Formats: sequence, structure tokens, C-alpha cells
Amino acid sequence: METTRMTTRCLLNIDLGELPGEDEQLYALAHVANIACGGHAGDERSIREALERCRRHGTRAGAHPSYEDREGFGRRALEVTPEVLRAQVASQCALLATQAAAVGVPIEFTKPHGALYHAANREPSLARAVVSAAKEVLGPRVTVIGPGTGALREAALAEGLAYAREGFADRATLPDGTLVPRGQPGAVITDPQVARENALRLSQGGAVETLCVHGDTQGAVAIAREVRAVLDAA
Repeated sequence: METTRMTTRCLLNIDLGELPGEDEQLYALAHVANIACGGHAGDERSIREALERCRRHGTRAGAHPSYEDREGFGRRALEVTPEVLRAQVASQCALLATQAAAVGVPIEFTKPHGALYHAANREPSLARAVVSAAKEVLGPRVTVIGPGTGALREAALAEGLAYAREGFADRATLPDGTLVPRGQPGAVITDPQVARENALRLSQGGAVETLCVHGDTQGAVAIAREVRAVLDAA
């Protein structure tokens, strides 16, 4: 654990605020809701609704900034300079922070979405842009969620921010621990029992502080319920 600001309990984080008709049960199951804030999805209305759901269920809220790529849902790596990326992330975090202040829900976490998650973890200059923007807008007590090792972790620690190492209950991994690319067979896990087994293995392995379920995965509610049960039992 690289911070005293997070509980030692492994937390379930769910990417939310991305799709219309989202099941509110996901907010009740999540410890942390990563809320899309305008880059790949989300607008003032959806952000406000997500935050109100967080308030109702006692769910902790996080920013889920992305490349500004709504057409590609933030899953395409784009050629963006660190300076431009920093401004984009700051703008998205500010949109979320404004709505959060109105609803009365603090923003405690930040986690890059999709292609930005991977690009920032490979490239230190992008990682610094993401982390410094989040810290400027959300404050020095925000916790960064990201891979166990890499540029995101290093940038967060260099900024004095808490960092939560993440595993994925609903994604398959390659032998080196990286995610199987979306589009390849078996990349996304939709069987709740397989997700449960992943959650059990990852949470007991000691290498993560949080597990992710994607809110747009088929059967996300059933998957999240199994993952939450594993974490509650632990």
C-alpha cells in the first residue's frame, strides 16, 4: 500500500456515467464510481445524475478523464501533446468538480479512461500531464488509480499523491500481466463466476488495492455483485 489515505480493504471501482439507462444497482455495489466527465462520454446532466446516485448510496466518486474522443469512446490512442492533454484533463475534472460541489459529493479519486490509461502509463510526459492536471483541479488529497507499475504510478508519487494499484475482474490478461486487447476473443469476461474467480485471485494476491468492473460490460450488475461479495467476505 502506497498511502495511508486509502483503507487497506480492497475496493471495487466501476466505470460509470458513460451510457444512457445505466442500472443504479451498479452505484450501490461500487465502493468507487469513476465518472465520465466529458472526454469520451458524459455531460452536465449525466454527471449530475451519477453524483446524485453516489450520494444516495454512499459511493465514493472519482474523475474518469479521457482523450477527447467521443466518437471512438476514448479507446483510440491519439497524438496529443502533453500541454494539450493537460488542458483537456483539467477541463474534464473541472466540469466534474463543479457538479460535485453543487451536489455535495467530494471527488476523491481519478483514473484515466481507455487508451489514455495505457498511453499515460507508457509515456512519462503524458502521465505527468494527467496527474498534475488532476491534482491542480481536484486537490492534493486525490488518489490516482492505475496499473501496478509504470509512469502513472511514478508521476503520482512524484506529486505526493496517493496511488491505488488496480486489477480487472472483467478483463483477461496476457502472461506479462497486461490486458488482452479489446476485440480479441476472450478479452472481456462476461461470466460472473469467472469474474468472481479473478477477483478472488487478485484480491488475495496482495498486488492490488482496487478491482475494476466496467459499467458497459454485458451483465455488469451480476459481475459486480460477485466481485463485491468476494471483497466483502475478505
